[in-house]
Amino acid sequence: MDTAHTTWQPPAIWRTAQLLARGVVAALARLEVSGEVPEALRRGPLVLAANHISPFDPVVLTAACRARGVAPRIMATGGLFRAPVIGALMRRAGHIRVDRGTAAVGHALDDAAAAVAAGSVVLVYPEGRIGLDPGMWPERGKTGAARLAFACGAPVIPVAQWGSHEVVPYRAPKGLLRGIARALVRRPVIRVHFGEPVDLTGLVSGTPGAARQATDRIIDAITDALVPLRPDEPERPRHVDPGRPADTSRSHRRRPPRR
Repeated sequence: MDTAHTTWQPPAIWRTAQLLARGVVAALARLEVSGEVPEALRRGPLVLAANHISPFDPVVLTAACRARGVAPRIMATGGLFRAPVIGALMRRAGHIRVDRGTAAVGHALDDAAAAVAAGSVVLVYPEGRIGLDPGMWPERGKTGAARLAFACGAPVIPVAQWGSHEVVPYRAPKGLLRGIARALVRRPVIRVHFGEPVDLTGLVSGTPGAARQATDRIIDAITDALVPLRPDEPERPRHVDPGRPADTSRSHRRRPPRR
């Protein structure tokens, strides 16, 4: 991709929000960020692909990205954009609206590809929802992140996170105050790791099965990055959220390493 005409710059409101996010996370938990985003990619074009385990994830990733000098534009559910105040802030910050379940959902991919082409870093959740795997491992992904990578030609960096589910429960705002109070006392550790760019060589956009293969590689990379973040919780999470349903219909089986 030609990066000579990088034009998008994160607005002041978004840079301020990142500082606030760091303060919020620091008040509720201990944030540990590992891995690096190469300096040449920090201002884009770049796709960040993260696992999704809690409603608190966007705040955590906003803080973690700030720690690595990255200001991503987040692909977020349309409900946030419809909220009276938050919606205006999301639009001003340059985030990308995703109207799931509507005919307009396809526009989000076009908007994201245009954003990356303009020199942005775009953050996506390939699972398309907060994962419901009983072990809280990444689910089988939707192909949107892979198609975005194909469309814009930008590298994809996997981002794994663990611990945000101990702060904000799945059914928030139900149980939110209880979760925050518990976090203030226990101060759980939240870990975020930025992995190496996903190897998508050998896959050609438009060929049968390419988007699915690319998606599996992305989810595999996120899974690999997540393993060291939860070394004493290899099967099931230690913290169990009773309001979180379980769904095995989209379980992802880790593929063996490519030779």
